[in-house]
Amino acid sequence: MEEGDKGPVCVTGGTGYVASWLIMKLLDHGYRVRTTVRSCPDNNKDLSFLTNLPGASEKLQIFSADLEQPESFEPAIEGCIGVFHVAHPIYHKEPEEFMTKRAVRGTLGILKTCLKSKTVKRVLYTSSASTIVFRDKGSDVLDESYWSDIDYMKSLNFNEVSYMISKVKTERAASEFAEKHGMDLVTVIPTFINGPFICPNLPSSLHASMALIFGNKDQYNLLSKVQMVHVDDVVKAHIFLFECPDAKGRFICSRITITIDQMAEFLSGRYPEYLIPTPDSLKEIERLTCAEVASKKLLEMGFKYKYGLEEMYDDAIRCCKEKGFL
Repeated sequence: MEEGDKGPVCVTGGTGYVASWLIMKLLDHGYRVRTTVRSCPDNNKDLSFLTNLPGASEKLQIFSADLEQPESFEPAIEGCIGVFHVAHPIYHKEPEEFMTKRAVRGTLGILKTCLKSKTVKRVLYTSSASTIVFRDKGSDVLDESYWSDIDYMKSLNFNEVSYMISKVKTERAASEFAEKHGMDLVTVIPTFINGPFICPNLPSSLHASMALIFGNKDQYNLLSKVQMVHVDDVVKAHIFLFECPDAKGRFICSRITITIDQMAEFLSGRYPEYLIPTPDSLKEIERLTCAEVASKKLLEMGFKYKYGLEEMYDDAIRCCKEKGFL
């Protein structure tokens, strides 16, 4: 293929945080992109943040599709050389079994469509570090061979646990399907994603990563000891692994590790205009401890991270100011 005329590729869940940034970067890399969005009852969803992207008028097509109806993804996937499956239900208050059923059924339906297409060479699945880190025993630093213990996850008392369990079950189902059918499935496993965003709503991961700035006390326990990565590095990893012939299996994507006390000290020093809780005031919070993950496999493939903690928060804060969230 000529440089500047790649694809087409499909990105599911195009209005989301990672997916919208991925669309922007794929267009920038010369790909023809198709993306899927859920239809609104009044069909009045503002998608200008996608349609106004550089190159979108020539190389972006938007399709309506819903995980509730896996067959609805067929028109978007037909003829594509690759699929970036990013979409996942995010209704945190919904019972886990319903969220999981929808996510697994939708994901397997998409994979079946990819097989049926005869043109899709590789599927990139966006997972989460929550599929690895929740274990009550084992090594302190985990690699891609580990899976979270669902029984242990169910014992934890925080709002996001249903979503995280559904990610474990969905990735497992996708991996088993791909292995059974000899399908080229590569999984990206990011830790907390931080940084700027082009979608109109504040991404859920920023509710947590920016919790000390926003004062979201119900999110503090998630930051007890947290690993983070810049959204642009996550998207770069997706494209890198899609284009890398030797990429196989799961790849952890994480840049830094920081405790909530270190984060409070960093934020108060770098952004004195915000009232950041002191480490002393954080002593009473319930600490959620989980293992760390390592990006060794991704780095050994030749991937290089570009952004550190300063850029993550500089970019996130700037973007939140521009969009009126700060």
